[in-house]
Amino acid sequence: MLGAILGDIVGSVYEFNNTNDYDFKLLGRWSRPTDDSYMTLAVAKALMDTWGMDDDAVREAVVEDMQDIGRRYPYAGYGGRFTGWLVSRDPKPYGSFGNGSGMRVSPVGWMYGTLDETLHAAALTAEVTHDHPEGIKGAQAVAAAVFLARAGADKAAIKDYITKTFDYDLSRTLDEIRPTYSFYAICQKSVPESIIAFLEGNDYEDVIRKAVSLGGDSDTIACMAGAIAEAYFGMPEALKIEARSRLDRPMRDISDRFEEFLSKHKVQAIMPEEIQHTTRQAG
Repeated sequence: MLGAILGDIVGSVYEFNNTNDYDFKLLGRWSRPTDDSYMTLAVAKALMDTWGMDDDAVREAVVEDMQDIGRRYPYAGYGGRFTGWLVSRDPKPYGSFGNGSGMRVSPVGWMYGTLDETLHAAALTAEVTHDHPEGIKGAQAVAAAVFLARAGADKAAIKDYITKTFDYDLSRTLDEIRPTYSFYAICQKSVPESIIAFLEGNDYEDVIRKAVSLGGDSDTIACMAGAIAEAYFGMPEALKIEARSRLDRPMRDISDRFEEFLSKHKVQAIMPEEIQHTTRQAG
């Protein structure tokens, strides 16, 4: 999950000041967590608190924790409709296909033992706000990519599964996308691009640099790409320390608790039989 959070932090200063320079300054004084990080942590907390409970309990907890954390950090850069949802006394989904569903879903990819469970939980976290089919699809695609990377699938298998299951065009390159790419805060035009950034990357930092230098909704693209990259490549300890240091104590506590949860439960990711033959050597 820290891979998603650091991607958000790195991209935060470039979201409205895009850069196409791969060698941009990775972290600076103003690099900070945004709504992507806060909602990711809210989802993580909700899933931990409702571990083993039914779907209704999960949905209720996701709503409660997103509203609670969102209200505590009101200036994190939420979209207009989501801001209204955060303060609503009767929060309902509003048909969104914005990339908010994808940016917050990475904890799901780490917590479950099967791909079916992962897809199901990803839908639960999305549909409390982003109940449009494209909003749910975006969350499921990111969560599935994290799960498959964690399970040991190679890039070809991940690409093949995402392409066939979600009908995303992953055949493009970043160099082909970049010249005409603009700011898109919807799943259809940012989730595939974040996955392509991962597919082209050689290590965690390389993925983040490629994601941010694409332009557009930089923090969210880097958040989603960073989530997959952490599961696939691992994450340098120095960058984990940077991510934690830029969270305040309450949010850092959730992040630390999540790591402890994963260590305690040790949920092994079971590779689907149809893609086992294309797995890389895990570890």
